[in-house]
Amino acid sequence: MSDTPRKEGSIGLVMLLAAAFIAIALALALMGREDARPLVLGLLALLAVIGVFSLFAAAVGLIRFSDRRPADSFGQVISQDIPEGMLITGKGGRIVYANDAYKRLTDAERDADIRGVERAFAGDADASEAMFRLSRAAAAGRRAEEEIRIERPAAGTGVPDDRRATWYRIRVLPLTPRGGQKGTTLWQVADITQDRVRQEDVFRELQRAIDNLDHAPAGFFSADPGGRVRYLNATLADWLGYDIAETETASLTLDQVVSGDGAALVRAIEPAPGELRTETIDLDLIQRNGHPLPVRLLHRVAFDSAGNPGISRTLVLNRSAGGDAGADVAETVRAAEVRFARFFNNTPLAIATIDRDGRIRRTNAAFARLFSATSTGAPAKISAIGDCVGDSDRPALTEALDSAFSGQAEIKPVDAPIAAGANRMGRFFVSPVEDGDGEAAIVYALDITEQKALEAQFAQGQKMQAVGQLAGGIAHDFNNVLTAIIGFSDLLLANHRPTDPSFNDIMNIKHNANRAAGLVRQLLAFSRRQTLRPQVLMLSDVMSADMQVLLARLLGAKIDLKLEADRDPWLVKADLNQLEQVIINLAVNARDAMPEGGDLAIRTANETRGEDLKIGDGTMPAGDYVRLEVSDTGTGMPPEVLEKIFDPFFTTKEVGKGTGLGLSTVYGIIKQTGGFILCDSEPDRGTTFRIYLPRHIRRQEEAKPETKEAAPETARDLSGRGTILLVEDEDSVRAFAARALASRGYTVLEADTGVTALERMDEHDGTVDLVVSDVVMPEMDGPTLLKELRQRNPKLKIIFVSGYAEEAFAKNLDGGEQFHFLAKPFNLKELAATVKEVISG
Repeated sequence: MSDTPRKEGSIGLVMLLAAAFIAIALALALMGREDARPLVLGLLALLAVIGVFSLFAAAVGLIRFSDRRPADSFGQVISQDIPEGMLITGKGGRIVYANDAYKRLTDAERDADIRGVERAFAGDADASEAMFRLSRAAAAGRRAEEEIRIERPAAGTGVPDDRRATWYRIRVLPLTPRGGQKGTTLWQVADITQDRVRQEDVFRELQRAIDNLDHAPAGFFSADPGGRVRYLNATLADWLGYDIAETETASLTLDQVVSGDGAALVRAIEPAPGELRTETIDLDLIQRNGHPLPVRLLHRVAFDSAGNPGISRTLVLNRSAGGDAGADVAETVRAAEVRFARFFNNTPLAIATIDRDGRIRRTNAAFARLFSATSTGAPAKISAIGDCVGDSDRPALTEALDSAFSGQAEIKPVDAPIAAGANRMGRFFVSPVEDGDGEAAIVYALDITEQKALEAQFAQGQKMQAVGQLAGGIAHDFNNVLTAIIGFSDLLLANHRPTDPSFNDIMNIKHNANRAAGLVRQLLAFSRRQTLRPQVLMLSDVMSADMQVLLARLLGAKIDLKLEADRDPWLVKADLNQLEQVIINLAVNARDAMPEGGDLAIRTANETRGEDLKIGDGTMPAGDYVRLEVSDTGTGMPPEVLEKIFDPFFTTKEVGKGTGLGLSTVYGIIKQTGGFILCDSEPDRGTTFRIYLPRHIRRQEEAKPETKEAAPETARDLSGRGTILLVEDEDSVRAFAARALASRGYTVLEADTGVTALERMDEHDGTVDLVVSDVVMPEMDGPTLLKELRQRNPKLKIIFVSGYAEEAFAKNLDGGEQFHFLAKPFNLKELAATVKEVISG
C-alpha cells in the first residue's frame, strides 16, 4: 500500500524552498548599494549553498519529509516467507500492511482486493461469533485467539455443490502499550486444516481401538495406585452387571469390584524400581448383584525409578464357564487350578509359602491384607517372613521355621505383634512342606488383636472381681469388730464425764475406730457393696457452701478453685454424701498433682449423647446424662499409669501418703450409682475426669429436691418401751446392742442364730414389737428368717443390720417386702434413734 500524495507534496516543498533561496540570492546580488555589497554578498552566498545542498539531499533521498510509507517499514520487518498470514491495521481498522500469505489466504489478487479479517471471515455463519469476539478484543486492546471452521467450494473438482471445510487459527495482538492509546493491531491467520484432519484421524483410530477393546472377548480395567478404577471396558462391565453408560462405573474402586481381600492381593505386587511387573492372579470379582465371578487376572504395573507404582492395566479372563463331558484332561486340570486358587485367596486365614531362606514365595489375599499395609496406610515391602514381626519376636518365629524345615510335625504356634500394624497381634502356625518349587514350609497367620484385647479385659475383670470379693469379705468381718469397738466406747463415754482422765483415751479409741470405718467404706465402695441412700437431687446440691469451704481448705492457697454450673440442670438420683466423697477424692488427687499450684475447675452440664460410647470393658448407652467434670492443670499421667488408676491399692504417691483406694472408691461409687467415669490425661498437660450420671425423670409422687441446708441438731429423747428380738451371731456386737437398747428402756430378747430366734419368738407367742437382725449368719440368713417370722406375725417390723449394701440382700426378699436397714458399723446413738423411729411408726 502507498501514500503518493504525501510523497509528492513533500518533494514539492523541498523544491520550492530551494528555489526561494536561489531567487533571494540573485535579487540581492543585483542591488547597487556599494556600502552593503560585501555583507549582502556573504549572506547570499550562504543561502545559495543551503539551497543547492537541499536540492541535492532531496534528490538523493538524504532528507525526507514524511514521505516514507509505513507498509515499506513493516515489509522490511516481516518476512514474506512466513506461512502465516500477517495483517496490520491502524486506527479505525485502516489497513497498513498485509503480507503475501494473508493475500493468498483471503484470495486477494491485488492490493486493492485486500480486506480486513472481519470482512474476510465474518460472512460465514459458523465463524461470525468467533469473529465478533476477536473484534471486541481488538477494540479493547486485548490479545485473543480463536479457531474457526469455514466451508468453501472445493477447487478444481468441477462439482458445484462440492464443499470442503477449512480450519483457520486467528490471533489478534495489540501493538500499542497497555494503558496507552489503542491503534495499531497485528492479525495472524493460519490454515490449520491439515493439523485438524490429523487430529481427527487419530481420534477416530483411538475411538476404533476403544470400541474394539470394549467389545473384546476378554475383560479389561485400569486402576490408579489408590485403587480407584480409571477405566472399565464394556465386556467386563457386562460380566459384573453394570451399564457402561452409567456414572456409577466412574466411582468404582478395587475394594468394590474384587471379592474379600483380593484387592490387597492386587495391590501387593512387590515393587521393582524402573521395571514393568506382570502377575497372574486367580480370584473372584463381585458382581453387582453380589454374586462371585471367578476370573484370572493378568495384572501389569509399571514402577518408576523410586519404586512407586503407576496406573495398572489388567486383562480379565472369565473362568466361570464350566467344561462339558468331553473336556480334555488339560482343561479339567486348569479348572481344578482355578477352584483351588479361589479357595486359596478367599479363605480368611492368611497363608504364605516359605523357602529355606525364609523368603516368601507365594501369598494369598488375606496375607497381603494383613501384612502389606502399614499403620499409615502405605504399602509395606515384605519379602521375608521375619519382616512380618518385630525384632524381639523374630527368633521365636525363626525357631518354629527351623522345626518345620527339619520335618517336625507338631510345632507350637507363635504369638507376636505384627510389624506392619499399630498395636496388632498375630498368631503364626507353621507346618512343613516339601515340593520341587523350593517351598519348604507353610505359614498360617491369624489376626488375634481382638482376642488378646478380650483376654486382657477378662483377666482385668477377674482380678477386680477377686479383689472386690476379698475386700467385701474383709469389710464385713471388720465392720463387726468396729461396731463392737465403737459401741463399747459409747457405753464407756456414757459413764465418764469429760473431766475424767480416761475420757480422752476413750474418745481417741472411738476416733480411730471411725477412721477405720472410713477405710472399710472405701473397700465396700470399690467392691460396690456399700450402702447407698439415693435421693433425687441436682448436682448443684453437691457443691453447697459448706462443700466449697471444705474444698478451699483442702486445696490450699496455691490452687485456684473454679466452679461452673449449668443454669438449668437436670435431676439425678444418687447418694449425696457419696457424691461429695467422689469430689473430695478427685480434688485431693488434683491437689497432689499440682505441688507448685494451679487451677482446679469443677463443672456440671447437661449432655445428650446420640450414640453408644465404648468405655473400657463396657458401653455407655445413648441418652440424657448430667456430666460432672473435674479438671486440673497438674503433672498429668502417662498412658501406662492411666490404664491402672482405678485398680485397688495402685498409687504413684510415696509410701505412707496414699492407700491406692481413692480412685477405686470413686469408680465403685459411680458404677453402683449407675453412672460412668472417663479420664483424659497427658504428661504436663493436666488431667480431666468426666462423670456421667443418668438423667432422672421425677415421678408425680416424688417430692421436689430440696436444697441441702445445715439444720442445728436438737437433743432427742431416744428412750422407749417395747420388746425387741435381737439376732446377731457376733457375740461382741450382740452384747453391745443388748446393753444399749436395755439402757434405753427396751426389753431385749437375744438370739445368736436364726433358728434360736424362731424359738425365742415361739416362747413369747409372737408378741415381739421389733426384730433387729444381722443379715449374714450361719444356719439361717436374715432374709430367710424374715420369711419364717412373717408366717408367725405378718405385721412384724424388722431392722436389718449389715456391713454389706442394702441391695446385696434385698434381691433375695419377696417383692414388696417392707424392712428397714442400719449399716455397720453403727454407734449407740444411731442404733437407738433407728429403733425408736421404727417402733414409733
